[in-house]
Amino acid sequence: MRRIPAQMRGWLVLIASVAMMLCLGGIYGWSVFVTPLRLQYGLTATQTQVIFGAAIAVFTATMVLAGRLLERVGPALVAAVGGALFGGGYLLASASDGSFWLILPGVGLLSGAGTGCCYVSALSACVRWFPSVRGLVTGVAVAGFGGGAIALTLIAARALELSGDVLTLFRLIGLAYGGVVVLSALMLSFPSGSGRSESGHLPVREVLRQRRFWSLAAGMFCGTFSGLMVVGNIQPIGQSAGLEAGAAALAVMTLAAGNTVGRIVWGSIHDRIGPASIAASLLTLSLAILLVLPSASSASLFAGAALLVGLGFGACFVVYAAQVARDYGPSGIGSVYPLVFLFYGVSGLAGPPVGGAVFDRTGSYAAALAIAAAVTALGVLLSTVLAKPEALRREPGRCDAGVPSALPD
Repeated sequence: MRRIPAQMRGWLVLIASVAMMLCLGGIYGWSVFVTPLRLQYGLTATQTQVIFGAAIAVFTATMVLAGRLLERVGPALVAAVGGALFGGGYLLASASDGSFWLILPGVGLLSGAGTGCCYVSALSACVRWFPSVRGLVTGVAVAGFGGGAIALTLIAARALELSGDVLTLFRLIGLAYGGVVVLSALMLSFPSGSGRSESGHLPVREVLRQRRFWSLAAGMFCGTFSGLMVVGNIQPIGQSAGLEAGAAALAVMTLAAGNTVGRIVWGSIHDRIGPASIAASLLTLSLAILLVLPSASSASLFAGAALLVGLGFGACFVVYAAQVARDYGPSGIGSVYPLVFLFYGVSGLAGPPVGGAVFDRTGSYAAALAIAAAVTALGVLLSTVLAKPEALRREPGRCDAGVPSALPD
């Protein structure tokens, strides 16, 4: 990497990050595993959503530690370890014989931890290489994460058609996806002079005293709680409303497409209007969720509603990261953003299981979707009220001052 010109290195980091995110983002296609796991191995709807929710929760919790390690050892090593954990987790699940108690630690814990290591490494590297367009480059990088569900849905359909066994698909993901993630990790780096010291980071306790932080945390929780409830159940929602499996699977892909495009679009919007993009994106998501069930009588309308949900949900992974970089500097992606992202993990433990449990109890997703829309609307209110202008108390010598001026943009 040292012999490659600095301008080209930034672009290689971005390309490697997108490739990595495409593999990691397959978790958003989780709903394609739900029906096979229930029919072939007897898992309940709640169990399938506990696995999904645990993966999200561990993913976000791991980011806190991984974000700190980035400043000491750099992104390549952290992400390479993450790739090994990610692939190993799916291999463990493939050897589970359908046991919930082995799939949970495999996909939920190991792969979730690997995802956290890789995600924060890629995002932090990209933001440092492209400081002048943080919203856009964040959107491009995490668009790969959203697009991963599209790729996995297509692969899963073919793999299940050939083998009929979801565990075989887990093995394929562990080997192929895990290998791509590790190779991509080796391409990551920070620009020369950006610094690897923690001395410039705001103490956690000071961050937690700021209204701005709690505004971001509230918006992140409410948006992802509702979005994950729909993401984790979109295919079963369609089938429960009478759609054929193929039509319901189409909604998985359109939701993923909206999630992918939305990340880029909302990144550009944030570069233009700043924090106002947070309330706007939450309002978009809330209105989209209200359209899901009324549209389920038509495959095309249901796919369109899923697309809109994806557009709103995708904003959650761009606007908060871009706002953190704006408020705290590039080093905040490794130190402050994981704290905001923790609330995504909390929502992962709450949103999908609530959706599954409500369905198990009522036999309908209507109540779950109503809850999701209401929580998102609450997020608009909380994020706006808490976002009172506030001067950030920055310590002298923060490392974002060391970002080189001659960077690719």
